[in-house]
Amino acid sequence: MDRLNHYRKSIKELLSQYNSWKRHPDNCESQLIFDEERDHYLWFDVGWNESKRIYYCVIHFDIKDGKIWLQQNATDLSPAEDLIKLGVVREDIILGLQPPFKRPYTNYGVA
Repeated sequence: MDRLNHYRKSIKELLSQYNSWKRHPDNCESQLIFDEERDHYLWFDVGWNESKRIYYCVIHFDIKDGKIWLQQNATDLSPAEDLIKLGVVREDIILGLQPPFKRPYTNYGVA
């Protein structure tokens, strides 16, 4: 399997695993969005809490130029480390949720 397909498979596996652990209230739907054509991978919560709208991105990955960009992580999980356990190269993970000037100090890739 080439690297890009391995990265796509790893992201989808990880998001599916994380999502299966979460208990969702009846009025909230959890959505996994996998766009392999444009390489966007998201976990969204959508629904209502009484009269308050829930529309929330929990985790968001992109693949750009052969690198995995972690754009959002609103969990206490460590998706970057979990991707490494799935065989993703540490230097190919970019913490897009960090400002560019901090990325050289994150122990992950820089772009």
